[in-house]
Amino acid sequence: MNYAIDGINYHMDIVGDGFPLVLLHGFTGDSTTWKPFFSQWSKEYKLIAIDIIGHGKSDSPNDLNRYDMISVTNDIKQILEHLEIDKAHFLGYSMGGRLALSFAIEYPEFIHKLVLESSSPGLVTDKERENRRIQDNKLNGFIRENGIHSFVEYWEDIPLFSTQKNLPIHRQREIKEQRLQNSVTGLCNSLIGMGTGAQPSWWQHLSRIETNTLLLTGTLDQKFCLIAEKMKKEMNHVGWVKIEECGHAIHVEQPEKFGIIVNRFLSRLNGQ
Repeated sequence: MNYAIDGINYHMDIVGDGFPLVLLHGFTGDSTTWKPFFSQWSKEYKLIAIDIIGHGKSDSPNDLNRYDMISVTNDIKQILEHLEIDKAHFLGYSMGGRLALSFAIEYPEFIHKLVLESSSPGLVTDKERENRRIQDNKLNGFIRENGIHSFVEYWEDIPLFSTQKNLPIHRQREIKEQRLQNSVTGLCNSLIGMGTGAQPSWWQHLSRIETNTLLLTGTLDQKFCLIAEKMKKEMNHVGWVKIEECGHAIHVEQPEKFGIIVNRFLSRLNGQ
């Protein structure tokens, strides 16, 4: 279904009739990221898989302000209100995890349980954020100059996704084809508007989160394991699971294990 917010059309896939579970994909992804889990999770939950602004079938506006992290959290709040949902579980991967965490901090009353896969609260210092914005601006220029195909070729080869080279060839092709469906405007504006250097740093806010939270990282993704280790020390009501022999995109590399872990966490007796 589609829902318009301030002139921007958001696309989302809604499956199931149980307790709401909002699913937020990563940069270059879309709602189809979660389709392998629909048959399993929809038995217990009402799945709301949103194409984040600038991705998939949602609009990719030219207005950079519409991609601001706080602006997008407000859009999601309006989506939930439109669906008459006053509380939901949230699961976010990478960029979607940063968005889910941002939503939990901005609108804690809407969150029941929170799952953050390979996610970050942002960068701590102004200098770190400035350096990241410089890097993202360079990548923005590369995308605009060379187009989606060249960018996807580059993106597939960054160290963060090196472990995905071990996936079956047909699965790698599916991921690539999905990434190629994105637009230059959408990816560039997402990178600049919602990038790690642009979003607020939430490190000082983590102790305020009262939601039961699960952190998921792959043991081969050392950067995000270190981030999760630091997050766990700052948060209350938090668990951390490391998946062996797995990189950044756990739901892609170890989908069966990922699905079981998420379902167990959400379906505990205090889960609804």
